[in-house]
Amino acid sequence: MKSEPESYSIDDMKRDGTTTWDGVRNYQARNYMQKEMAPGDLILFYHSNAEPTGVAGIIEVAGPPGPDETAWNHKSPYFDPDSKRDQPTWYCVPVKFKKKFARVIGLAEIKANKKLGSMVLVKPGTRLSVQPVSKEEFEIILELAD
Repeated sequence: MKSEPESYSIDDMKRDGTTTWDGVRNYQARNYMQKEMAPGDLILFYHSNAEPTGVAGIIEVAGPPGPDETAWNHKSPYFDPDSKRDQPTWYCVPVKFKKKFARVIGLAEIKANKKLGSMVLVKPGTRLSVQPVSKEEFEIILELAD
């Protein structure tokens, strides 16, 4: 999961302990959360549009996916008048803090690692805020963090 640290950082996540990963307005990213994430799944927390850009820590899916309430809040920047309570368009997942890395595992370092060459993150044109990561890729990132 990606977030700009100015909006929500790993330090914010650590402070809050838990939050709802809401406001995602891309269908593919929504589908990852709604259909492929389950409680207990570990997630790489990625700082995007930052210096340095990269993986800053780990969070965990804390509960099942559910409708994104921000879609119905007229005051929210994520309001969507087409999303209906009886047929929600947007979903989110609750997440909880697990670990902040001692250093950010930078995008350049990730790209330079041949074992991570097929990672969705390093493919051109991939800008989703929620992306799949294989178990092997996850473990390699953990090794880099240690």
